[in-house]
Amino acid sequence: MTHIYQCEIELHDNLYYATREIGRLYETEAILHNYSLCYALGFVDSEKHRTTVNDEYSYKYFCQEQIPKYKEHLTLLNEQGIYITPAKSISHSAVLNTWKYANNNYHVEMEKTQKNIPSFGRNKEIAPESKFECFIISKNSFKKENTVNVWQWKIPKFIRLGKWMSKAEVIINKLDYKIKKNSNFTCAYPLNPLDVMFTNQLISYDVINMPPVSLIKNVTMKGDHYQISLDENSKQLVNIPVNMNYRFE
Repeated sequence: MTHIYQCEIELHDNLYYATREIGRLYETEAILHNYSLCYALGFVDSEKHRTTVNDEYSYKYFCQEQIPKYKEHLTLLNEQGIYITPAKSISHSAVLNTWKYANNNYHVEMEKTQKNIPSFGRNKEIAPESKFECFIISKNSFKKENTVNVWQWKIPKFIRLGKWMSKAEVIINKLDYKIKKNSNFTCAYPLNPLDVMFTNQLISYDVINMPPVSLIKNVTMKGDHYQISLDENSKQLVNIPVNMNYRFE
């Protein structure tokens, strides 16, 4: 049986990662990539979720390379039937921080310059109390057994995000859904095109340029999809594609 969870993430610190660089401005897009959420929510290289990787690809605090191996890490989530969508902003505000640094080398031999050029830049960061929302789809339940007055989910209550490892709080809700077969629909949430283009027919979309894989939003497509009601009072249904998997080629 497929389980769908609404995952709300509220920032407790400034969130920064360089989505785009415009001169000396480094801007953070108000979208959380689904690759980063897999790591932040603890699904990668996890005994609890049965996604342990080989030692050569181990993802620990101390590892051989500080380079994520997306294919080796996320393919195991496919085997366990776990998929996380990118997270869109429910509400957010941005702050600008200016930084500067000095070169403190002990000994440098170089030609003298006629100009004193400072090293500085500006970061556009997402402010605390901003909220994001994504969906977690799994063939197994994430609810713990025999929990009393404690966090009831097999997902961390608090996580770290971005370059500064900013603290964020997680709220999980289990959702009811219906499946609609092979029909046109519009998805209001961002999607990873690599994960949906082989199982659904994309008709129109807007591109969000961001590394490591650009995302798409305002997507109109044809295929099987979940119809989800976020709460009892919500009249508008959310459409999410069926059969999303992490793909890299």
